[in-house]
Amino acid sequence: MEYHFYGWENEVIKPIHDKYQNIHSPRDLYDKLSGIWCADTCAPRMRHLWTKENKTKGQCSITAFLAQDIFGGEVYGIPLEDGSVHCYNVVGGCCFDLTSEQFGDRAKELVYEDHPQQFREVHFAKKEKRIRYEMLQEALEKMLM
Repeated sequence: MEYHFYGWENEVIKPIHDKYQNIHSPRDLYDKLSGIWCADTCAPRMRHLWTKENKTKGQCSITAFLAQDIFGGEVYGIPLEDGSVHCYNVVGGCCFDLTSEQFGDRAKELVYEDHPQQFREVHFAKKEKRIRYEMLQEALEKMLM
């Protein structure tokens, strides 16, 4: 399979919990999430833009925090022109963004350095975001059983 998300080549990143031992790298997580991401896990303000062809649309924060659960590290956010923040992961100096494809050709313009760290307590203060995260997490765990 050909990958296009930022940091796809980082195979050295491994899960930190036995619970996720069947996920071997960010690419493997991407493969699994590709069958789970859906309009229901997309941010409500972007659902009208979500398609199977653009499955990462509106999935960034919930995906980044789920990746943090699996691989550890930190979540950072790129401030966007519309005032929102696009989340990505950094683990042991390796950076990856499982949802960068949602930006299409503009993904090449994203700069992954010197951004503020993001915290789940802040993001999940929005009930709908916490619910979408839990939905994604539960679906992944069912897939791994």
